[in-house]
Amino acid sequence: MKRSLKSLFALFLVFCLGLGAACAQEPQPKTEVTQVPSESATKAAAETAAPVDSQKTDADKPADLRPVTVILDYVINTNHSGLFAALDKGYYADEGLDVQIVEPQEGVSLQILATGKADFATSYQEDLTYALTQDEPLPLKAIATIIQNNTSGFASHKEKNITKPADFAGKTYAGWGSAAEKAIIQAAVKQAGEDPDSVTFVTAMDTSYASLEGDIDLMWFFEGWDMIAAKMEGLDLNYIPCRDIDERLNYYTPILVTRNDLIDQDPDLVKAFMRATGKGYAFASDPENVEEMVQILLKYSPELDLELLTQSQSFLAGEYGKGADRWGLMKDEVWTGYADFMEENGLISKVLSPEDYFTNAFIPEK
Repeated sequence: MKRSLKSLFALFLVFCLGLGAACAQEPQPKTEVTQVPSESATKAAAETAAPVDSQKTDADKPADLRPVTVILDYVINTNHSGLFAALDKGYYADEGLDVQIVEPQEGVSLQILATGKADFATSYQEDLTYALTQDEPLPLKAIATIIQNNTSGFASHKEKNITKPADFAGKTYAGWGSAAEKAIIQAAVKQAGEDPDSVTFVTAMDTSYASLEGDIDLMWFFEGWDMIAAKMEGLDLNYIPCRDIDERLNYYTPILVTRNDLIDQDPDLVKAFMRATGKGYAFASDPENVEEMVQILLKYSPELDLELLTQSQSFLAGEYGKGADRWGLMKDEVWTGYADFMEENGLISKVLSPEDYFTNAFIPEK
Protein backbone atom coordinates (compact mmCIF):
# COMPACT_ATOMS: atom_id res chain seq x y z
CA MET A 1 0.00 0.00 0.00
CA LYS A 2 1.94 3.21 -1.03
CA ARG A 3 0.22 6.52 -0.48
CA SER A 4 3.41 8.42 0.25
CA LEU A 5 7.06 7.72 0.90
CA LYS A 6 6.17 7.31 4.54
CA SER A 7 3.40 4.86 3.75
CA LEU A 8 5.27 1.73 2.75
CA PHE A 9 2.94 -0.22 4.96
CA ALA A 10 -0.05 1.30 3.34
CA LEU A 11 0.88 0.10 -0.09
CA PHE A 12 1.93 -3.17 1.36
CA LEU A 13 -1.25 -3.55 3.35
CA VAL A 14 -3.58 -2.23 0.84
CA PHE A 15 -6.18 -4.64 1.81
CA CYS A 16 -5.02 -7.15 -0.51
CA LEU A 17 -8.46 -7.12 -1.96
CA GLY A 18 -7.38 -9.40 -4.61
CA LEU A 19 -5.40 -6.56 -6.03
CA GLY A 20 -2.51 -6.50 -3.84
CA ALA A 21 -4.22 -3.94 -1.78
CA ALA A 22 -5.30 -5.25 1.38
CA CYS A 23 -6.56 -5.38 4.79
CA ALA A 24 -3.23 -7.16 5.57
CA GLN A 25 -3.49 -6.07 9.05
CA GLU A 26 -1.50 -3.47 8.54
CA PRO A 27 -0.06 -3.32 5.21
CA GLN A 28 0.50 -3.39 0.84
CA PRO A 29 0.33 -2.50 -3.55
CA LYS A 30 -1.08 -5.79 -4.32
CA THR A 31 -2.29 -6.90 -7.68
CA GLU A 32 -5.63 -8.51 -8.46
CA VAL A 33 -5.33 -12.24 -8.01
CA THR A 34 -8.55 -13.33 -9.58
CA GLN A 35 -6.37 -14.68 -12.38
CA VAL A 36 -2.95 -16.25 -12.23
CA PRO A 37 -0.28 -14.21 -14.05
CA SER A 38 1.29 -15.80 -17.11
CA GLU A 39 4.13 -18.24 -16.54
CA SER A 40 6.62 -15.76 -17.97
CA ALA A 41 5.37 -12.95 -15.72
CA THR A 42 5.52 -15.14 -12.63
CA LYS A 43 9.00 -16.34 -13.55
CA ALA A 44 10.17 -12.77 -14.05
CA ALA A 45 8.76 -11.71 -10.69
CA ALA A 46 10.46 -14.62 -8.98
CA GLU A 47 13.79 -13.90 -10.64
CA THR A 48 13.69 -10.23 -9.68
CA ALA A 49 12.53 -10.81 -6.12
CA ALA A 50 14.95 -9.25 -3.68
CA PRO A 51 16.41 -11.53 -1.00
CA VAL A 52 16.77 -9.86 2.38
CA ASP A 53 20.34 -9.60 3.60
CA SER A 54 20.63 -12.20 6.35
CA GLN A 55 23.71 -10.45 7.73
CA LYS A 56 25.65 -13.71 7.43
CA THR A 57 27.96 -15.05 4.75
CA ASP A 58 27.62 -18.60 3.48
CA ALA A 59 30.75 -19.46 5.45
CA ASP A 60 28.99 -18.42 8.67
CA LYS A 61 26.11 -20.86 8.15
CA PRO A 62 26.29 -24.51 9.23
CA ALA A 63 26.54 -26.76 6.19
CA ASP A 64 23.84 -29.16 7.36
CA LEU A 65 21.01 -26.60 7.45
CA ARG A 66 18.18 -27.12 4.99
CA PRO A 67 17.55 -24.16 2.65
CA VAL A 68 14.05 -22.68 2.98
CA THR A 69 12.66 -19.66 1.13
CA VAL A 70 9.91 -17.41 2.46
CA ILE A 71 8.45 -14.82 0.08
CA LEU A 72 6.79 -11.77 1.60
CA ASP A 73 3.62 -10.15 0.37
CA TYR A 74 5.40 -6.81 0.24
CA VAL A 75 8.19 -4.82 1.87
CA ILE A 76 9.37 -5.58 5.39
CA ASN A 77 7.08 -4.25 8.11
CA THR A 78 5.80 -5.14 11.56
CA ASN A 79 3.47 -7.83 10.18
CA HIS A 80 6.67 -9.79 9.56
CA SER A 81 8.27 -9.22 12.94
CA GLY A 82 8.03 -12.84 14.09
CA LEU A 83 9.71 -14.10 10.93
CA PHE A 84 12.67 -11.80 11.41
CA ALA A 85 12.86 -12.52 15.13
CA ALA A 86 13.07 -16.25 14.33
CA LEU A 87 15.73 -15.58 11.71
CA ASP A 88 17.83 -13.18 13.76
CA LYS A 89 17.66 -15.04 17.07
CA GLY A 90 18.54 -18.40 15.54
CA TYR A 91 15.20 -20.14 16.02
CA TYR A 92 15.20 -21.36 12.41
CA ALA A 93 18.78 -22.56 12.67
CA ASP A 94 17.86 -24.42 15.85
CA GLU A 95 15.30 -26.33 13.77
CA GLY A 96 17.91 -27.13 11.11
CA LEU A 97 16.66 -24.52 8.65
CA ASP A 98 18.60 -21.95 6.62
CA VAL A 99 15.79 -19.51 5.95
CA GLN A 100 16.01 -16.83 3.27
CA ILE A 101 13.31 -14.14 3.35
CA VAL A 102 12.55 -12.55 -0.01
CA GLU A 103 10.77 -9.30 -0.87
CA PRO A 104 8.88 -9.64 -4.18
CA GLN A 105 8.96 -6.91 -6.81
CA GLU A 106 5.28 -7.49 -7.53
CA GLY A 107 2.32 -8.52 -5.40
CA VAL A 108 2.36 -12.11 -6.61
CA SER A 109 3.70 -14.02 -3.60
CA LEU A 110 1.08 -16.77 -3.93
CA GLN A 111 1.80 -17.32 -7.62
CA ILE A 112 5.54 -17.53 -6.97
CA LEU A 113 4.92 -19.94 -4.09
CA ALA A 114 2.76 -22.13 -6.30
CA THR A 115 5.57 -22.49 -8.87
CA GLY A 116 7.81 -24.06 -6.22
CA LYS A 117 10.25 -21.14 -6.15
CA ALA A 118 9.42 -20.61 -2.46
CA ASP A 119 8.38 -22.87 0.40
CA PHE A 120 6.26 -20.43 2.40
CA ALA A 121 4.66 -17.03 1.79
CA THR A 122 2.86 -14.27 3.61
CA SER A 123 -0.41 -13.24 2.00
CA TYR A 124 -4.02 -12.42 2.93
CA GLN A 125 -7.22 -14.36 3.32
CA GLU A 126 -8.89 -12.52 0.47
CA ASP A 127 -6.05 -13.24 -1.97
CA LEU A 128 -5.92 -16.93 -1.07
CA THR A 129 -9.71 -17.16 -1.39
CA TYR A 130 -9.46 -15.78 -4.92
CA ALA A 131 -6.59 -18.14 -5.73
CA LEU A 132 -8.48 -21.21 -4.51
CA THR A 133 -11.80 -20.43 -6.22
CA GLN A 134 -10.59 -19.42 -9.67
CA ASP A 135 -10.95 -21.73 -12.68
CA GLU A 136 -7.47 -23.17 -12.11
CA PRO A 137 -6.98 -23.15 -8.32
CA LEU A 138 -3.48 -22.78 -6.91
CA PRO A 139 -2.31 -25.82 -4.87
CA LEU A 140 -1.92 -23.85 -1.64
CA LYS A 141 -3.25 -23.74 1.91
CA ALA A 142 -3.07 -21.33 4.85
CA ILE A 143 -1.16 -22.70 7.85
CA ALA A 144 -1.46 -19.75 10.29
CA THR A 145 -2.88 -16.30 10.69
CA ILE A 146 -0.26 -13.77 11.74
CA ILE A 147 -2.83 -11.50 13.38
CA GLN A 148 -6.17 -12.61 14.79
CA ASN A 149 -8.29 -9.60 13.82
CA ASN A 150 -8.56 -7.37 10.79
CA THR A 151 -7.11 -4.08 12.02
CA SER A 152 -7.89 -2.09 8.89
CA GLY A 153 -10.71 0.33 8.21
CA PHE A 154 -11.75 3.66 6.73
CA ALA A 155 -10.11 6.94 7.67
CA SER A 156 -11.38 10.47 7.07
CA HIS A 157 -10.44 13.91 8.28
CA LYS A 158 -12.31 14.83 11.45
CA GLU A 159 -13.54 18.11 9.98
CA LYS A 160 -15.57 16.16 7.39
CA ASN A 161 -17.61 14.49 10.15
CA ILE A 162 -17.69 11.01 8.59
CA THR A 163 -18.47 8.83 11.58
CA LYS A 164 -20.58 5.96 10.17
CA PRO A 165 -21.05 4.10 6.85
CA ALA A 166 -24.12 6.16 5.96
CA ASP A 167 -21.80 9.16 5.79
CA PHE A 168 -19.84 7.51 2.94
CA ALA A 169 -22.71 8.35 0.57
CA GLY A 170 -21.82 11.14 -1.84
CA LYS A 171 -18.16 11.06 -0.82
CA THR A 172 -14.94 10.41 -2.76
CA TYR A 173 -12.84 7.38 -1.89
CA ALA A 174 -9.22 6.98 -3.03
CA GLY A 175 -7.85 3.46 -3.22
CA TRP A 176 -6.28 0.85 -5.43
CA GLY A 177 -9.16 0.05 -7.72
CA SER A 178 -9.85 -3.55 -6.70
CA ALA A 179 -13.27 -5.15 -7.10
CA ALA A 180 -13.37 -6.35 -3.50
CA GLU A 181 -12.44 -2.92 -2.22
CA LYS A 182 -15.36 -1.32 -4.05
CA ALA A 183 -17.73 -4.11 -3.02
CA ILE A 184 -17.03 -3.62 0.67
CA ILE A 185 -17.59 0.12 0.53
CA GLN A 186 -20.77 -0.15 -1.52
CA ALA A 187 -22.11 -2.92 0.73
CA ALA A 188 -21.50 -0.73 3.78
CA VAL A 189 -23.38 2.18 2.22
CA LYS A 190 -26.25 -0.05 1.06
CA GLN A 191 -26.62 -1.65 4.51
CA ALA A 192 -26.85 1.86 5.95
CA GLY A 193 -29.84 2.61 3.68
CA GLU A 194 -28.00 4.98 1.35
CA ASP A 195 -27.24 4.87 -2.39
CA PRO A 196 -24.05 2.85 -2.98
CA ASP A 197 -23.64 4.35 -6.45
CA SER A 198 -23.30 7.80 -4.93
CA VAL A 199 -19.73 7.03 -3.82
CA THR A 200 -17.04 8.25 -6.22
CA PHE A 201 -14.08 5.87 -6.55
CA VAL A 202 -10.66 7.19 -7.50
CA THR A 203 -7.70 4.93 -8.18
CA ALA A 204 -4.77 6.76 -6.65
CA MET A 205 -2.10 4.54 -5.16
CA ASP A 206 0.28 7.45 -4.52
CA THR A 207 -2.23 9.62 -2.69
CA SER A 208 -0.71 11.17 0.43
CA TYR A 209 -2.35 11.13 3.84
CA ALA A 210 -2.71 14.91 3.68
CA SER A 211 -5.08 14.59 0.70
CA LEU A 212 -7.80 13.76 3.25
CA GLU A 213 -7.81 17.47 3.99
CA GLY A 214 -8.74 18.17 0.36
CA ASP A 215 -10.89 16.50 -2.32
CA ILE A 216 -10.41 12.96 -1.00
CA ASP A 217 -12.86 12.04 1.76
CA LEU A 218 -11.98 8.42 2.54
CA MET A 219 -8.99 6.09 2.44
CA TRP A 220 -8.39 2.53 3.56
CA PHE A 221 -6.03 2.70 6.54
CA PHE A 222 -4.32 0.15 8.71
CA GLU A 223 -4.57 0.99 12.34
CA GLY A 224 -1.12 -0.25 13.23
CA TRP A 225 0.64 1.68 10.48
CA ASP A 226 -1.33 4.28 8.48
CA MET A 227 -3.17 5.74 11.44
CA ILE A 228 0.12 6.07 13.30
CA ALA A 229 1.92 7.60 10.30
CA ALA A 230 -0.91 10.06 9.63
CA LYS A 231 -0.97 11.21 13.23
CA MET A 232 2.80 11.66 13.06
CA GLU A 233 2.08 14.06 10.18
CA GLY A 234 -0.29 15.99 12.42
CA LEU A 235 -3.60 14.85 10.90
CA ASP A 236 -6.71 14.56 13.09
CA LEU A 237 -8.76 11.63 11.78
CA ASN A 238 -11.91 9.60 12.28
CA TYR A 239 -11.58 5.84 11.84
CA ILE A 240 -14.21 3.14 11.19
CA PRO A 241 -12.90 -0.45 11.45
CA CYS A 242 -13.97 -2.90 8.73
CA ARG A 243 -15.12 -5.36 11.35
CA ASP A 244 -17.58 -2.80 12.74
CA ILE A 245 -19.29 -2.60 9.35
CA ASP A 246 -19.87 -6.34 8.90
CA GLU A 247 -18.60 -9.06 11.23
CA ARG A 248 -17.64 -11.11 8.16
CA LEU A 249 -15.03 -8.46 7.36
CA ASN A 250 -13.05 -9.43 10.44
CA TYR A 251 -11.05 -11.84 8.32
CA TYR A 252 -7.42 -12.95 8.57
CA THR A 253 -4.83 -10.62 7.17
CA PRO A 254 -1.99 -11.35 6.89
CA ILE A 255 -1.58 -15.13 6.86
CA LEU A 256 1.15 -17.73 6.30
CA VAL A 257 0.69 -20.05 3.32
CA THR A 258 2.48 -23.12 1.99
CA ARG A 259 2.12 -25.58 -0.87
CA ASN A 260 -0.07 -28.67 -0.63
CA ASP A 261 2.80 -30.88 -1.76
CA LEU A 262 4.92 -29.78 1.22
CA ILE A 263 2.04 -30.52 3.59
CA ASP A 264 1.56 -33.97 2.06
CA GLN A 265 5.15 -34.99 1.37
CA ASP A 266 7.23 -33.16 3.97
CA PRO A 267 5.08 -32.31 7.01
CA ASP A 268 8.16 -32.38 9.25
CA LEU A 269 9.58 -29.38 7.38
CA VAL A 270 6.33 -27.46 7.85
CA LYS A 271 6.29 -28.38 11.56
CA ALA A 272 9.90 -27.24 12.04
CA PHE A 273 9.26 -23.95 10.23
CA MET A 274 6.14 -23.29 12.27
CA ARG A 275 7.80 -24.14 15.60
CA ALA A 276 10.49 -21.55 14.95
CA THR A 277 8.05 -19.00 13.55
CA GLY A 278 5.78 -19.44 16.56
CA LYS A 279 8.74 -18.68 18.83
CA GLY A 280 9.45 -15.61 16.74
CA TYR A 281 5.93 -14.27 17.17
CA ALA A 282 5.98 -15.10 20.87
CA PHE A 283 9.06 -12.89 21.12
CA ALA A 284 7.44 -10.15 19.04
CA SER A 285 4.28 -10.32 21.19
CA ASP A 286 6.12 -9.45 24.40
CA PRO A 287 5.85 -5.70 25.13
CA GLU A 288 9.22 -5.95 26.85
CA ASN A 289 10.81 -6.81 23.50
CA VAL A 290 9.51 -3.88 21.43
CA GLU A 291 12.80 -1.98 21.36
CA GLU A 292 14.84 -5.07 20.45
CA MET A 293 12.29 -6.10 17.83
CA VAL A 294 12.49 -2.69 16.21
CA GLN A 295 16.28 -2.93 16.04
CA ILE A 296 15.99 -6.34 14.40
CA LEU A 297 13.69 -4.95 11.70
CA LEU A 298 16.00 -1.99 11.14
CA LYS A 299 18.90 -4.39 10.73
CA TYR A 300 17.18 -5.98 7.74
CA SER A 301 15.53 -2.82 6.41
CA PRO A 302 17.49 0.28 7.58
CA GLU A 303 15.36 2.73 5.58
CA LEU A 304 12.33 2.23 7.83
CA ASP A 305 11.34 5.03 10.21
CA LEU A 306 12.37 4.38 13.82
CA GLU A 307 9.44 6.17 15.47
CA LEU A 308 6.85 4.63 13.14
CA LEU A 309 8.32 1.17 13.67
CA THR A 310 8.33 1.61 17.44
CA GLN A 311 4.71 2.73 17.65
CA SER A 312 3.59 0.08 15.16
CA GLN A 313 5.43 -2.71 16.97
CA SER A 314 3.97 -1.57 20.30
CA PHE A 315 0.48 -1.76 18.79
CA LEU A 316 0.90 -5.14 17.08
CA ALA A 317 2.58 -6.76 20.08
CA GLY A 318 -0.90 -6.88 21.60
CA GLU A 319 -2.60 -8.03 18.38
CA TYR A 320 -0.66 -11.04 17.05
CA GLY A 321 -2.38 -13.59 19.29
CA LYS A 322 -5.22 -11.53 20.73
CA GLY A 323 -8.30 -13.59 21.52
CA ALA A 324 -6.79 -16.98 20.59
CA ASP A 325 -5.59 -19.84 22.77
CA ARG A 326 -2.48 -20.13 20.61
CA TRP A 327 -0.81 -17.83 18.10
CA GLY A 328 -1.82 -18.62 14.53
CA LEU A 329 -5.06 -20.53 15.16
CA MET A 330 -7.80 -20.01 12.58
CA LYS A 331 -11.56 -20.61 12.71
CA ASP A 332 -13.89 -22.17 10.14
CA GLU A 333 -16.42 -19.36 10.42
CA VAL A 334 -13.90 -16.65 9.64
CA TRP A 335 -12.92 -18.30 6.36
CA THR A 336 -16.43 -19.21 5.26
CA GLY A 337 -17.88 -15.92 6.52
CA TYR A 338 -15.67 -13.76 4.32
CA ALA A 339 -16.10 -16.19 1.42
CA ASP A 340 -19.89 -15.78 1.84
CA PHE A 341 -19.42 -12.02 1.69
CA MET A 342 -17.32 -12.32 -1.47
CA GLU A 343 -19.84 -14.62 -3.16
CA GLU A 344 -22.75 -12.41 -2.07
CA ASN A 345 -21.08 -9.46 -3.77
CA GLY A 346 -20.14 -11.27 -6.96
CA LEU A 347 -16.41 -11.48 -6.26
CA ILE A 348 -16.20 -15.29 -6.37
CA SER A 349 -18.53 -17.92 -7.77
CA LYS A 350 -18.40 -20.49 -4.96
CA VAL A 351 -17.62 -21.02 -1.28
CA LEU A 352 -15.33 -23.91 -0.39
CA SER A 353 -15.24 -26.11 2.69
CA PRO A 354 -13.05 -24.76 5.54
CA GLU A 355 -10.50 -27.56 5.11
CA ASP A 356 -9.88 -26.40 1.55
CA TYR A 357 -8.73 -22.99 2.78
CA PHE A 358 -6.63 -23.76 5.84
CA THR A 359 -5.27 -26.17 8.40
CA ASN A 360 -4.38 -25.69 12.08
CA ALA A 361 -2.36 -28.92 12.12
CA PHE A 362 0.98 -27.11 12.23
CA ILE A 363 0.21 -24.45 14.83
CA PRO A 364 2.82 -24.93 17.58
CA GLU A 365 1.74 -25.78 21.10
CA LYS A 366 2.31 -23.17 23.79
